Amino acid sequence: MRRKDDEKEQRIKEAVASLMLEEGWSGTSISKIARRAEVSPATVYTYFDSKEDMLQCIYREYSEHIFDYMMEQVRADMGGGQVIDTLMRSFYRYMTENEDICSFIEQFGNCRALASKCSCRRGIGSVSCLLEEMKRERVIRDCSEKSLEAVIFYPVKAIVFDQNLDSAEKSDLLDEIIRLVQQAILL
Repeated sequence: MRRKDDEKEQRIKEAVASLMLEEGWSGTSISKIARRAEVSPATVYTYFDSKEDMLQCIYREYSEHIFDYMMEQVRADMGGGQVIDTLMRSFYRYMTENEDICSFIEQFGNCRALASKCSCRRGIGSVSCLLEEMKRERVIRDCSEKSLEAVIFYPVKAIVFDQNLDSAEKSDLLDEIIRLVQQAILL
C-alpha cells in the first residue's frame, strides 16, 4: 500500500479547487487534477476513492475550516454586538484571503446533486450553538437557526463576490451591513 503524504494531498486539494473554478465539474478530470498537483493519477486514488468522494471530502474540510476559523476569533468575554461583528468580519477576512477555496465551496454548495450528499455540521454546529446560547441569554432575537445564519453570513458573501466594488467600498459596505445586522437581531 502506498504511503500518504500531507504535502501531496494538499496539492491535490488545491488542484481540485482551482480546476473546478476554471473548468467546472465535467471539465475536471482525475488526469487534469494529477497533472496540476504534479502527481500520478494513481496517487490521486491513494487519497480519494472517486472524483465525487474527493469533491465532497474537500468541500467538508474547507467548510469546516471556515467555521473553525471564525469560532477561534470569538472570546467568552465579548458582548453580543462584538460577537456578531467578530463572526462577520472573520468570515469576510477568511473569504477574501482564501478566494479560490471560498469560490469552490460556493460553486460546490450550489450543485444540489453533490452538496445534498455532503453534511458539514461540526463547524456550523459550533456557530449554531453559540447563537442558541445567545438566544437563551436573551442577547439576540429568538429567530430560527437558518434565518440567523442567512442574516449574518449571506450579506458578507454578497460583498465578497461583488466584482463591481473595490476593497474600500467593500470595507465600508461591510461596516454598514454589520451595523444593520446588529440592529436587526440584538435585543
